[in-house]
Amino acid sequence: MGGGSVLTKDWMSSANRLSDWPSANVVVAGLGVSGFAAADGLMSLGAKVTVLDESDAYADKAMLLEHLDVTVRLGKGATAQLPPGTDLVVTSPGWRPSAPLLRQAAAGNVPVWGETELAWRMMQPDRVIPWLGITGTNGKTTTTQMVESMLIADGKKAAAVGNIGRPIIEAILDDVDYDVFAVELSSFQLHWMNNVNLHSAVVLNLHQDHLEWYEGDGAFDRYAADKAKIYQGVTHSCVYNVAEPVTEKMVEEAEVVEGARAIGFTTGIPAISMLGVVDDLIVDRAFVPQRRDSALELAKVSDVQPFAPHNVANAIAAAALTRSYGVAATSVADGLKRLQLAGHRIQQVADAEGITWVDDSKATNPHAANSAMQAYDSFVWVAGGQAKGTTFDELIQRNRDKLRGAVVIGVDREMIAEALARHAPEVPVRVLDTTDTGVMDEVVELAGSMARPGDTVLLSPGCASLDMYDGYAARGDSFAAAVKKYLAR
Repeated sequence: MGGGSVLTKDWMSSANRLSDWPSANVVVAGLGVSGFAAADGLMSLGAKVTVLDESDAYADKAMLLEHLDVTVRLGKGATAQLPPGTDLVVTSPGWRPSAPLLRQAAAGNVPVWGETELAWRMMQPDRVIPWLGITGTNGKTTTTQMVESMLIADGKKAAAVGNIGRPIIEAILDDVDYDVFAVELSSFQLHWMNNVNLHSAVVLNLHQDHLEWYEGDGAFDRYAADKAKIYQGVTHSCVYNVAEPVTEKMVEEAEVVEGARAIGFTTGIPAISMLGVVDDLIVDRAFVPQRRDSALELAKVSDVQPFAPHNVANAIAAAALTRSYGVAATSVADGLKRLQLAGHRIQQVADAEGITWVDDSKATNPHAANSAMQAYDSFVWVAGGQAKGTTFDELIQRNRDKLRGAVVIGVDREMIAEALARHAPEVPVRVLDTTDTGVMDEVVELAGSMARPGDTVLLSPGCASLDMYDGYAARGDSFAAAVKKYLAR
């Protein structure tokens, strides 16, 4: 378990791009998107790399890496034993700390990094690209896209990377001289990140999610602690949500570089050192010389599309990050107007006979579903999937007066149905037991029969999708296809 290493733990704690990587034996745990990028990055440094994964689904990637002299072991039992002489483990973000391979590394005092940590080290000390970091339970991807769009509107060479789908290392290895990265960071990525100094960072919000990953008592506290790590070592601005004091407390407790500022964002009127809304305008009272008695207009609230209260908050948070980097006021509005968000987030797929059909499949936890529900006065709710240890009581209590009906599917369907029975017993609920993806045709037909003119049929599951689908996008596509078929009858 790590015996025979030629490198010391102290060497690894300070390793950077210029270190003696050819002497390092590095194990990459997992051959998904981030694992492949990590292996590629380590090869560029000259390290000796071994990739381990329990799945046989990555044969093509394995073949490519093996041509580059990477050792790859796939299949059942491949991750059971940490190879002797391992100096470092780089883990894919989904791996829990309790995984046997990672437990062996900890027992053998072998450092464990995530791809995020490796990416940061690969830029040091002489090729540093500033990072604007975004985390939170919900809104990360939308806000990251907004940040990227504002930066590009300002003439910056920028890329959205991280949890948004493109590994940071992949961008670092590009033949592009980037000015700045917009980095979406999940709690999993942050868990394995320890020596990163972001230019500016935001925690958008904090609610129950991924509690099954943290396991046992205190899971939410450990989840929150990982989110708070994004502020550690920030060099310029720690952006927090005025509506959620827990995020401000995270900033107060963070160890930052001297001179870093705390910047609030709010959908209300901003105080000094905040960004907010005045008379339907997004304004800045943080990055302007006369902030004590004036505010600078950045954009109109109507520039935010699709419009919803939580998207306005996301836009203000994005504006705070980009303004911290020196983006011009006009570029905030330009970035919002040019932005084309990825699908499956409050995306209208049809409007027929007075009923609106909305795909919000990306809402994979109750708080995200609640954000979408705030945009509609009356809706039929399509819910269910993998609840990930979260509960639905508060969500249903908040929105029961808007619920026309509900159709519930997925592995945790009964738990959601029971919460509906407790808190909205008058609402008609249909629970579908099949796990066949073809069930979406029946879902849409039932939802359509419940809806009335003026209603919205809202696919906002509040759950992950992997119990039935390849991902939230596949679930959303299935819903849109079923709606099209239903309306064509």
